[in-house]
Amino acid sequence: MSWHPFSKRRKGGGGAPSTAGAKRETLDHLRGFVSTRVGVEAYIEPPNSQIQTTLLLVATTGEWTRRKVPDAAAARQVALDLGLPVYDVNFTGYPQRMRDWNAAQRAAQKQRRDPGAG
Repeated sequence: MSWHPFSKRRKGGGGAPSTAGAKRETLDHLRGFVSTRVGVEAYIEPPNSQIQTTLLLVATTGEWTRRKVPDAAAARQVALDLGLPVYDVNFTGYPQRMRDWNAAQRAAQKQRRDPGAG
């Protein structure tokens, strides 16, 4: 399998990371997320007209991270290599804990912007 444009965009100069470098950065990030959170599950997000396939990791708390991967097979293999249960969001949807975490983050951000509006 090939690992083309795979990680987040880089800011500043230096050009795009090498394919091997992008793969290493992505895998390091995902391993770090898994090793510092509890109950992580993997969700494969299919490509759409604007973005390629992504692998979404969601912890028990609802905290999440997402990275681009070449295709669903690569996403599944990464999840299996990390020892994670893997699901397809087309069949399962997104976990409620992720939506709850996102809502809590938005509320906290709003509170930080306008402390008197609570």
